[in-house]
Amino acid sequence: MAQFVSKLVLLISGTAGLVGCGVPGVPKPPSLELPEPVADLRAVRKGDSVYLVWTAPSDTTDRLPLRHVGPTRICRSLDSAMSECANPVGEVPAPQLPGASPQKTKSAKPVAKVQANYTDNLPRALLGENPGARIFYTVSVLNGNGRSAGISNVVHVPAVAAQPPLSDFQAQVTAEGVVLSWTRIPGAPETGALRQTYRVYRRLEGGNTDTVVGEVSVDASSATQLVDHTFEWEKTYSYRVSVVTLIPEEDRTETQFEGDDTPAVRVFAHDVFPPAVPSGLQAVFSGVGQQPFIDLIWAPDTDADLAGYNVFRHEAGAEPVKINSELVKTSAFRDMNVASGTTYVYSVSAVDVRGNESARSQEASEAIP
Repeated sequence: MAQFVSKLVLLISGTAGLVGCGVPGVPKPPSLELPEPVADLRAVRKGDSVYLVWTAPSDTTDRLPLRHVGPTRICRSLDSAMSECANPVGEVPAPQLPGASPQKTKSAKPVAKVQANYTDNLPRALLGENPGARIFYTVSVLNGNGRSAGISNVVHVPAVAAQPPLSDFQAQVTAEGVVLSWTRIPGAPETGALRQTYRVYRRLEGGNTDTVVGEVSVDASSATQLVDHTFEWEKTYSYRVSVVTLIPEEDRTETQFEGDDTPAVRVFAHDVFPPAVPSGLQAVFSGVGQQPFIDLIWAPDTDADLAGYNVFRHEAGAEPVKINSELVKTSAFRDMNVASGTTYVYSVSAVDVRGNESARSQEASEAIP
């Protein structure tokens, strides 16, 4: 009996050891290494080119790090019912994916996303005047064996012909602002459901951000110029303009895309323009029973960059002389340096923050008894 118990203990111990070492479970099929389909394909049309952007997949459909990735096929169609990428119009080479650990853990750092892109130049035969026509795109990422798990989301752009860029866009710095001018597009007023606008952009030299200066409708009665009042003096800018086509949708919104840009026009906004000449100058004597003086008043200058005024005085037959030591900040001045029995003649000029000075105002005279 004791011998039987000893053998039983040894058997149980051996079984426990097998369990502790682990017994292989049901074997899993090998991964097909199929990249996850792209889910964030975006499309932007500019002129007759379509710019496609998406995030390259970093995982397989098995949720494992993607190790063997192939090219990405680009498909274009006039039919929205795209289920496969059988006739690609282009391919993008396999992206260089950042290295990833073969096992994902909670402490592992997230893998950086890789952005991929493709530019499709549209054949003119695909473009017309039908506002409802669309061109559809999808992409399919292949593995190292040329197999795919399916196509991406489907996106579309208008299949309407873009207006050609303007050829005579000009910019001129004036006292009122930067005047941007062009010639109206021949034969391109609003046609049917489509309409176009001129959109003007400005970029500060050395910057990478464009500012929309404004838009002007393309029709027979519209102006062919725009004045930029929002720039800063003594800075250099580049201006460009594109013709935007706007397409109405059933929900009363509009889809739009830009044509190709004009060549950029470079402008140095150098301020050599003086403020407006002061007006309404009046001179009034005071001083009965006290030290005599003459008060001057005039209409205030409304220039945004006004720094102040200079006051000039002369007697009959003499040249005007500036009598203020510093710029006068308000539209009034008191001349205390006057003598009895003398007639004084005054004028005023305006000065901006960059030292540009206007012509002198009309003169006003006053006599001291």
